[in-house]
Amino acid sequence: MVSWLGWLLALYVVQFAAILLLEHRRQGYMTAWLFITFVCPFIGFAAYFLVGRRKRQSILESRTGEAAMEERIAAAAAKAEIVETSGWGDQSDLGRESRLQQALAMLSPFPVTGRNRTKVLRNGDQTFDAMMDAMRSARHHIHMDYYTIRHVGVGKLFLDLLAEKARKGIEVRLLYDGIGSLNLDEGVIRALREAGAETCCFAPPKAAFLERRLNYRNHRKIAVIDGRVGFLGGINIGDEYLGMDEKIGYWRDTHLSVHGDAVYYLQALFMQDWQRASGKHLPLSDVYMPKHGIQEKERVMIVPGKPGVNDREIVEVMFAAMAAARTRIYAATPYFIPDPAIAMSLRVAARSGVDVKLIIPGIPDTDLVLLATLSYVQDMLEAGVRVYRYWKGFIHAKVLIVDDMLASVGTANLDMRSLYSNYESIALVFDEKPIRSLERDFEEDLKACEELELERFARRPRKQKAAEAVMHMLSPLL
Repeated sequence: MVSWLGWLLALYVVQFAAILLLEHRRQGYMTAWLFITFVCPFIGFAAYFLVGRRKRQSILESRTGEAAMEERIAAAAAKAEIVETSGWGDQSDLGRESRLQQALAMLSPFPVTGRNRTKVLRNGDQTFDAMMDAMRSARHHIHMDYYTIRHVGVGKLFLDLLAEKARKGIEVRLLYDGIGSLNLDEGVIRALREAGAETCCFAPPKAAFLERRLNYRNHRKIAVIDGRVGFLGGINIGDEYLGMDEKIGYWRDTHLSVHGDAVYYLQALFMQDWQRASGKHLPLSDVYMPKHGIQEKERVMIVPGKPGVNDREIVEVMFAAMAAARTRIYAATPYFIPDPAIAMSLRVAARSGVDVKLIIPGIPDTDLVLLATLSYVQDMLEAGVRVYRYWKGFIHAKVLIVDDMLASVGTANLDMRSLYSNYESIALVFDEKPIRSLERDFEEDLKACEELELERFARRPRKQKAAEAVMHMLSPLL
């Protein structure tokens, strides 16, 4: 009996030792799994082993695959006009912007491109109209890489248009995530294939579970038409983005359309994801990365994010941008569960006199995630960060504005799932036109917000504080 209990106790201790050893570099993630394992011994550790353990190499990327992906990136670079970092910034002021751009060049595998025209798209109606107009004009191919695609409402319109273009001989490739598009009807996918389109599911749930990669999702939202126009941002394909969700109502979001050099890198990202999911290599030809006639000189940098121990491009780019702020940091995010470095950069900026404003949801899509978000708010308020809750509907925009220097639009939330566990993408813009457009939208959003006051927020009910504390421990997994 004593021997049996001794072995059980040893196994109990080994669970915690294994998590401590494997996750010591990410203390929040480690604490979450330790808590789950403490509450549910052995079951919690089994869950960690199946879905929580991080990979030493990026998921689904062999050495051969990596080489092919790097070849595509090189092909994109050969066609794009690359902006030299040495020519940026105010050299009379020790080149603050120049130093930031040099840091960005080291952190992202994609460079800043110099010949682009962008347009900020506010909400689903503008985004869907712009995308469908571009798709109707397609002459060679339509590539879509999406986390969530619905098969009803606006989703049906998109899928019907894809089928129509495929029947006319246009190359159509649709990549969708196995969890985000879990309810996508197989009959619709079959009809697309019968029309001549190619489709692929990224990490189907059953296979992903058996291969212990269920936790790593493709959260990107990319569309590339004819290699000439690209779209990315927060908007999936579904009626909720038109404000038709019965629970949430109005849905506030931001997307970006891009013409020019940066499209080459969106295309390269699609090719990478298509290769990961389907195993198929698209040829490096001019039909996928054609020359363009864009004369505008907007600078755009595409920054990809992917899961993996050493893959931290987006979080490091955001940290570098925030650390360079002098006058303002404006951020909107539906899920605020920040990496410790991001949280510290916001607090330090506010304490040093930078105007830091953060918009989070008033009306959530998930109550538990909102509790996790609120668990970080008091620290922000105490540091001088001005936090606003958006009450017009659900705010799903993922926007960051730093001074007049740069802004970010993309798929990555300010949460640890986006920063460490998902495949994500953001676009950094550096020019006045897109930054001003994002600034106007941010100021308009503030009108629908209530600012949180530290004294009042600190008096919230103890029951809520307790719930927040529990969700805070679990927040790195949300």
